[in-house]
Amino acid sequence: MAMPEEIFYGIFALRIREILRKSRLDLAKLQEIRLRAERPVLLRYENREWGVTAEGVRTERAERGVCISRRELEETLEHISGYSLYAFDEELKQGFLTIPGGHRVGVAGSLVVEDGRIRCIRYISYVNIRLSHQVPGCADAVMQYLVSGERLCDTLVISPPRCGKTTLLRDLIRQISDGTSYLDGMTVGVVDERSELAGAYLGMPQNDLGLRTDVLEGGPKAESMMMLLRSMSPQVIAVDEIGGSEDCRALENVFHCGCRLIATVHGTSLEEIRRRPLLRALLEGQRFERYIVLEGNPSGSVREILDEQGRCLYRRQPARRGGETVCGS
Repeated sequence: MAMPEEIFYGIFALRIREILRKSRLDLAKLQEIRLRAERPVLLRYENREWGVTAEGVRTERAERGVCISRRELEETLEHISGYSLYAFDEELKQGFLTIPGGHRVGVAGSLVVEDGRIRCIRYISYVNIRLSHQVPGCADAVMQYLVSGERLCDTLVISPPRCGKTTLLRDLIRQISDGTSYLDGMTVGVVDERSELAGAYLGMPQNDLGLRTDVLEGGPKAESMMMLLRSMSPQVIAVDEIGGSEDCRALENVFHCGCRLIATVHGTSLEEIRRRPLLRALLEGQRFERYIVLEGNPSGSVREILDEQGRCLYRRQPARRGGETVCGS
């Protein structure tokens, strides 16, 4: 976790801050904290949901946990935004903002809509703080499947929410940039629209993305991809959570420029992704040469790795059946 503990706890209202400190959490095992006005504070810790009592004791009975008041929720938002929440209106239109360390703060409340478009969000009553974790080495097992000869394959990571796709992408970037036994180090351009991959603070990455990596943060994905191609001459472009029509057009330009691509998308399977009109053309054209499909039991598990034609290169079998299968061997 890139943000020091004292700074992280400092984003909460005073009473909640002290309760969390008493709980002696290992922040490396903490995945998210959910705050709902006049409802119990809930933790996602070691892949389980917990309430937390006023004494800082974790409890499986969520209703026994301490409640956060509306005023305490507002105070937490003030700390998160540096007492200038309105300065984050543009970010909040997407439903979240990112704080130093790459941690995502999701919000919900009352939307203000004008001419069919979201103008801002007011009366925020729900906050979900998702912690960003760097796990060096978590991509070790998949790197061998992403290299053909001495060439990196264009790769799409498919994952449901909260299944570790950003964590995996972060380590893929680091390994591609630094080089591995399978691949010499390459120049990587990272499109970090929400500052989650690099966890940048004042423009400096707080996460290790490798020694040959350049990061462009804060801009729309499509425009950022084009800017990196023009300005930084990357050998590889890495981008998280593609999906819109502009993203797909930008991906086509990346492919035509001869740049390798590592991207992620929300989904549960290659078959589901194929049914999406915006992505169908890329998949039918076999633009991606590798597909990594993640699952959430346990979080971050690689379910399968497929080639451009959907043929299995690797498949993880359920534990009761005895481990992994390497396909086509």
